[in-house]
Amino acid sequence: MANVVVVGSQWGDEGKGKIVDWLSERADIVARFQGGHNAGHTLVIDGAVYKLSLLPSGVVREGKLAVIGNGVVIDPWALMKEINTLQSQGVEITNKRLRIAQNATLILPLHQELDALREKAAGKGKIGTTKRGIGPAYEDKVGRRAIRVMDLANLEALPAKIDRMLSHHNALRRGLNEPELIAQDVIEQLTEIAAFIEPFAEPVWQLLDNQRRAGKRILFEGAQGVLLDVDHGTYPFVTSSNTVAAQAASGCGIGPTAIDYVLGITKAYTTRVGMGPFPTELEDDVGQRLGERGHEFGTVTGRQRRCGWFDACLVRQTIKVAGITGIALTKLDVLDGFEHLKICTGYKIGDVLYDHLPANEDLQARVEPVYETLEGWSQTTAGARSWADLPAAAIKYVRRVEELIEAPVAMLSTSPEREDTILVQDPFED
Repeated sequence: MANVVVVGSQWGDEGKGKIVDWLSERADIVARFQGGHNAGHTLVIDGAVYKLSLLPSGVVREGKLAVIGNGVVIDPWALMKEINTLQSQGVEITNKRLRIAQNATLILPLHQELDALREKAAGKGKIGTTKRGIGPAYEDKVGRRAIRVMDLANLEALPAKIDRMLSHHNALRRGLNEPELIAQDVIEQLTEIAAFIEPFAEPVWQLLDNQRRAGKRILFEGAQGVLLDVDHGTYPFVTSSNTVAAQAASGCGIGPTAIDYVLGITKAYTTRVGMGPFPTELEDDVGQRLGERGHEFGTVTGRQRRCGWFDACLVRQTIKVAGITGIALTKLDVLDGFEHLKICTGYKIGDVLYDHLPANEDLQARVEPVYETLEGWSQTTAGARSWADLPAAAIKYVRRVEELIEAPVAMLSTSPEREDTILVQDPFED
């Protein structure tokens, strides 16, 4: 049985929710492997809309096991709110349906406060974070002072761990002219939430190993996109974790040989939320049209997304660094009605041509896209479920995308509805 990793091949918001939901019907287990509640998925199932941030997309389907891996940083209060919201929609969440890695790091209120304080202090140099404490929690993880899920099972040992954490945080707060935190307040916060989260805790690495040996299909779900990877993205305007497919192994406690297929979710144009370089961004009527037709607002933040033409140069780069086997091309229907479409094939700075986005921040800000123009189509592609339903020009666009990114289109999405999908290659049957 194949195990599949799903990653976003751009800056996130590529439509992973629908594709993961579509694939989760074929999987037995859906596991999140990185990120936090700073990224969202919107699922539309039988007319019901579910908005998820921390929970894996498979959690809304009966008979599927949802897993939150050790690579995820977890805000237990946000998780409780999300679970309560789903339960109010009729989705029962118990530890039979959801498991959380014992060694996952917790996001505390002090992390969120520090996130906001830093962004405010940075002024024009701000990164554009969601202020949800993701970065500070990852910092504590690598600084070996984090509070983890397993720590809530032994509350008596918390004071020493909190003291170690606050020796760092209070020094930062003094430097920001903020009052110091009191250890007892943090302990009380964790004591109150412990009874909620502890029943879900488990050695996830062992669970997944046993399930894999039993022949179960595992779908590994990432958040954000490869261009937000802390190593391979548009640094420093990135998230605080690795978002590439390799993170599925370390973020869930499995070996890389357990991964059989990597599906890169790819929007038929390009969007980005927040600060940072965006070579194909359109700040004109075309960009406005893409945003309006694509309903480009963040699931978590509600922020309007920046829009631009498809950047094949960037996607080709992410396909290589993330080891993507094939892509799921989403939102093709948003391009309906354009007389001409442009695709970025490379960049230039002055007379120098680039076949990739340079890692240097200064160079990234200076690159200019090199475009080729394709014929658009006037017919609709919305709701298409076979190649025969697509205009010839739309098929030509898809085939040119495949050539430029050097990877096949395995799936094609033509609306938010999960059934409006053209399957070329089932990742689970690869």
